[in-house]
Amino acid sequence: MPRPKVIIFDVNETLLDLAPLKTSVGKALGGREDLLPLWFSTMLHYSLVETLSGEYHSFGEIGTAALMMVAKTQGIDLQYDQAKAAIVTPLRSLPPHPDVVAGLQTLKTDGYQIVSLTNSSNVGVATQFQNAGLTKFFEKRYSVESIKKYKPHPDTYRMVLADLDVAPEDVLMVAAHAWDLAGAKNVGLQTAFIARPGKALYPNVARPDYVVSDLQELVDVLQKAAPSARSE
Repeated sequence: MPRPKVIIFDVNETLLDLAPLKTSVGKALGGREDLLPLWFSTMLHYSLVETLSGEYHSFGEIGTAALMMVAKTQGIDLQYDQAKAAIVTPLRSLPPHPDVVAGLQTLKTDGYQIVSLTNSSNVGVATQFQNAGLTKFFEKRYSVESIKKYKPHPDTYRMVLADLDVAPEDVLMVAAHAWDLAGAKNVGLQTAFIARPGKALYPNVARPDYVVSDLQELVDVLQKAAPSARSE
């Protein structure tokens, strides 16, 4: 594989730790923090439903609706305003995983063009990066809000490629979600899976080009695979 010119990062779970959101969602669901994976998967499910049916609501709106759905199936009384408050406020103040800041700094020093691509809104990810101290590492932030289709629709990745005028094989997509990488791989991007706790690969698609435990390991692998821009 050629040395990537651009690295695209997914944001939630890949870069940012969802632990505060788990606490908030659990509190809204009567202390059931174990229901966070069900809420998250329900949110993703209905983002795809909207994409396939031609509808569009923001990720926050879908997340709020998904939380109310989970509450209803569990017999928990939860109002819209309560559900929204349980998601939006903590989602915009998530801390970065411990390996993220140092890893991004090294990648930037090594000459990679670093951008992000998220299902969150433009305003949402801007706030997330500001609160997490990550803004300075990214040349551009992309949101599916611009085309009103959610990842892993091919058009979301093509949107980034077109804007940066770069070939798919020169781009590396980094995510902690197998479904995200499946979409990127189908468009021709290089892919890297960060195996955050509780995350697993999807066996029915091609294995990502890199499988690592954290961002620092990915940095190490890339440095061994190809010289940095500083040494070229």
